[in-house]
Amino acid sequence: MLDYHIGAASIARSLASYLINILELFPVFKDNIPKWIGHGEDIGDVLSINVLAPILLVLLTFILCRGVQESSVVNSLMTVTKIIIVIIVIFAGAFEVDVSNWSPFAPNGLKAIFTGATVVFFAYVGFDAVANSAEESKRPQRDLPIGIIGSLLICIALYIGVCLVITGMVPYNLLGEDAPLAEAFSSKGLKFVSILISVGAVAGLTTTLLVGLYVQSRLYLGLGRDGLLPLVFAKVHSKYHTPVHSQIWVGLVASVLAGLFNVHVLSHILSVGTLTGYSVVSACVVVLRWKDKTNSQVSSSAEREGIICLIAVALCGFASGLLYRYDASFIFLILALVIAVGASAALVFRQNTLMVVCVKYTKRRGNLKVYADAPGFSCPGVPLLPNICIFFNMFLFAQLHHEAWVRFVILCVVMVGVYAIYGQYHANPSAEENVYQRALEEEAL
Repeated sequence: MLDYHIGAASIARSLASYLINILELFPVFKDNIPKWIGHGEDIGDVLSINVLAPILLVLLTFILCRGVQESSVVNSLMTVTKIIIVIIVIFAGAFEVDVSNWSPFAPNGLKAIFTGATVVFFAYVGFDAVANSAEESKRPQRDLPIGIIGSLLICIALYIGVCLVITGMVPYNLLGEDAPLAEAFSSKGLKFVSILISVGAVAGLTTTLLVGLYVQSRLYLGLGRDGLLPLVFAKVHSKYHTPVHSQIWVGLVASVLAGLFNVHVLSHILSVGTLTGYSVVSACVVVLRWKDKTNSQVSSSAEREGIICLIAVALCGFASGLLYRYDASFIFLILALVIAVGASAALVFRQNTLMVVCVKYTKRRGNLKVYADAPGFSCPGVPLLPNICIFFNMFLFAQLHHEAWVRFVILCVVMVGVYAIYGQYHANPSAEENVYQRALEEEAL
């Protein structure tokens, strides 16, 4: 949840900065707009005043409160606009590339690449956004995998193309921080392209922010429905059919963060939550394959053994990341890899054994349906693929700064406290079962 809050604040500040850049193209506004309006006026290391960012968040929150149809129209228009502009930027910039700027291709070495990838890993938080709209999809078993994988592949291609063009046009150490694309094209005398980029950036950041706010409200809706958060978050507006209370809360928190805090400092904790969150999701995929949620049972001892293997894979990934980061002996790195492979092999054996048990159990009840044979898309390569995901997520986790680890531990303690004080006494386990059963019934129809 914190990832989405800080991510929304960070994107809102970037969006405000690009809007100010567009206004400053007009002579009347050039150098006449105070920093605290859109670019941010820093006060110390943590505080940074920005007025425009909260205003933008309030406007988008209002659109989302009106309903999915209204927000999807805005999102579709913005998405088409930004993709067209990105393609134009790639082709226009390709003719201005100086290949000497790519030499050396990795000036700070491989470790810096891993660190950079870890810091900006929170950018991938948008791709799981599609999954959180499952209840509003007609055929989620088919549509969600296509949406997630398709958007990921398209964005990878566009991202690599833009990165090659911008670093080929201008040396990487001369790129601006707030609006690098626009500044790169302006330096080459392509003023019209820089204007186009600013428009595209506004469209892109708007859609990203819109989706982020939308998804987060649905997460609060799910947590409220499960009883892990107060029931007010689960209430849906009778007319607009949207979780208005959750949506307003999400917009309010993001507005405070965007208007008052230096998001560059807060963003260091973003990738920590994303990496661990994706690791937990991967582990859950493995656990859910151990049993059919309605028909079969798995012994607690077998489940404990499987969980120990998953924890071993995560610890080996983290240890490998630390060993690589601090140039430890290659032997220790190999040892961590061997242990991770051994734990994965044990999980594969455990998976096959448990599936046999599930089939035998369901045969006795006259029902051969098991969770692994659920209709629609099913994650391939379980448990190996989730294990690889957990290992590399934890490897990247180890590349983060020590401050991020400390902040993460503190936040974990706080969140566990929330669960201990409120969540465990109000949790409604049947809510999950009802949603699961309804999804299968609708798919069968």
